[in-house]
Amino acid sequence: MADRGASALSLPEDGPAHPDPILALNRMGSFDWDLDAGLFHMDAQAFEVFDLRPDEYDERPETLAVRVPPPEAARLDAVVARAIKDGSENYGTYFRIRCRDGSLRWTHTQGYIRRDGTGRPRRVVGIVRDATQELADSAARSLRAAQDEAFRQQTSVVQVISAALAHARSVQDVIDVLKDTHGVRHLGAASLVMGLVEAGRIRLVAEGPAGASVPGTRITRIDEPYPMSEVVRTLSPRFIESPEEFAAGYPILWPHLTDLHITSAAYLPLIAQARPIGAMGLLYDDRRGFSAEERAVLVALGSSIAQSLMRAMLYEQEKDLAQGLQQAMLPRTIPSVRGADIAVRYRSAALGRDIGGDWYDLIPLPGGRVGAVIGDVQGHDTHAAAVMGQLRIVLRAYAAEGHTPATVMARASVFLHELDTDRFATCLYAEADLSTGVVQVVRAGHIDPLVRHGDGSCARITVEGGLPLGLSAEFGRLEYPVATLELDPGHTLLLCTDGLVEQPGTDLDDGMRGLAALVAEGPEEVDGLADRLIQLSEEQGGDDDVALLLLRRHAPETAPAGGRLRRHVAPGDPEALTQARHMIRAAVRAWGARDRAYEIELAADELITNALMHTEGSAIVTLRALSGGGRRLRIEVEDSSSALPRRRDAGESGVSGRGLLLVDRLADGWGVEARGGGKAVWCEFRLP
Repeated sequence: MADRGASALSLPEDGPAHPDPILALNRMGSFDWDLDAGLFHMDAQAFEVFDLRPDEYDERPETLAVRVPPPEAARLDAVVARAIKDGSENYGTYFRIRCRDGSLRWTHTQGYIRRDGTGRPRRVVGIVRDATQELADSAARSLRAAQDEAFRQQTSVVQVISAALAHARSVQDVIDVLKDTHGVRHLGAASLVMGLVEAGRIRLVAEGPAGASVPGTRITRIDEPYPMSEVVRTLSPRFIESPEEFAAGYPILWPHLTDLHITSAAYLPLIAQARPIGAMGLLYDDRRGFSAEERAVLVALGSSIAQSLMRAMLYEQEKDLAQGLQQAMLPRTIPSVRGADIAVRYRSAALGRDIGGDWYDLIPLPGGRVGAVIGDVQGHDTHAAAVMGQLRIVLRAYAAEGHTPATVMARASVFLHELDTDRFATCLYAEADLSTGVVQVVRAGHIDPLVRHGDGSCARITVEGGLPLGLSAEFGRLEYPVATLELDPGHTLLLCTDGLVEQPGTDLDDGMRGLAALVAEGPEEVDGLADRLIQLSEEQGGDDDVALLLLRRHAPETAPAGGRLRRHVAPGDPEALTQARHMIRAAVRAWGARDRAYEIELAADELITNALMHTEGSAIVTLRALSGGGRRLRIEVEDSSSALPRRRDAGESGVSGRGLLLVDRLADGWGVEARGGGKAVWCEFRLP
């Protein structure tokens, strides 16, 4: 828009680095806008005009928003954009700034557009000056006040819509904002249509009220003679100011709109990142024509809607990518396990877009055993998901190789440390023998498990833990204590990540107590209970993902054939010896040998003690339920010594030497087998 009082002052090519003294004398500031770099340089007098200090300004035009109100900025941007597009050499306009003390004052700017040999604009140099006095007379004030009021009413709608669009996270959210009572109808439009560009076509995504669209125009080509197609092709708005102009310009479309009594229309291209993503049409039934200010408001509205649409589409794409990647990293299916009901669930964080490192897994193991894993890699990004996928695979591999739970966790920690990543992970691994109900649990910085009992009560199981995976290897603390618990028929083991229990401002212990109460009140069936817990977590919101695994043990149908339990007992570790005894006691009861429980436990204790006392290494205790030749329970204790044990008489006053004698008297058979560089001492008991 050329200014009626355009200054004839010539600006220096290198301003404002070397400001013109004539400008300074006239209290005019100069600026140099580098369009390629996006930098807006100002001289000292320009800083005074904008009431800014140099230390408050970073030479970016958007920083001036602290002084230029949004409606004024939108109008000023429209003037500059039109001058650049029209090939003008200069422009001029008045606008208001808000001073440091909160008062408004008028400012005038004159800009000169410098283009290269191809006509492409490269720089804008110009002046700014305080124009308050110039517009001080009453006539000018009255005229400007009337214009300001009309402009305020129009721009307030843009502000309301823009504020609502800031919260839109999907294309449908944007459409809902435009169609509700605070949407574009406050601009006086009778109806609207909106289409998005997809593969060279325009797909109609919104209309209101019903009937605003024309049959056969749900999907149209960009080269067809429709106004939305035209604005997408030309990247310019199309203002239709009368029914006659509409009928003459679009003879195919107009006959279908006569029932709407359209008197004018504004079609706006929706442009984001310098490309058209769609178009919007506003149809009016009570007006003709559009003033320059109204056109500027509508252009600003189109720009705001386009940015919101682009942001929503990118958000939806990122969300789909994150969810797809997360699901690809998690197990595709959970295997059915004989002797237990299993339920797993995963819920993305409330924001939805971020991908997390939470995971669950269920690993079938030999001998009727199953490994249950729950874990959480630090961070919410694709790197966390990638680390999670690798950890899940190695944990499965180590467990399937037959390592003890503590060894599985230690090796996983070393693996994560050797990945040379800055991430660590919390994890809990539970290995359950479903025939006996014996569960061995190892915890690496993760939250404790819960057990729901047959009577519906639920309790937190306190498990002594080690450092998170990765950190334990880094600090050389790879010892992971193993806790043993019994899961009776009808009991449910619950493993979850902290997203299910942690809420802002809530203590973890309080969260665990609250979760235990929810589990106690929930359905008995695991799928129903899992659904209920996930539903409650969604209602509470939260910024963390949730992974959940439930395992409910059935009553064993028959005594196991080929069942096996194994335990590692290190020398000088009384806790491991106690847990081994606990495992044997539970297995004996579960396998139907309650009448011989004391004899079996005593014989096993003697074999373990002998191995620890007479060798320099640890002992590995294995229980097997055998069926060939009658039901039998076999105990094997392996050590690294090749020296064979000897049965001897301890004498009346001896305190040792009775171990193998007791085994010989209690067991139905015993013997020794060579195992690599060591041996295994075994004994067997016939079962009813």
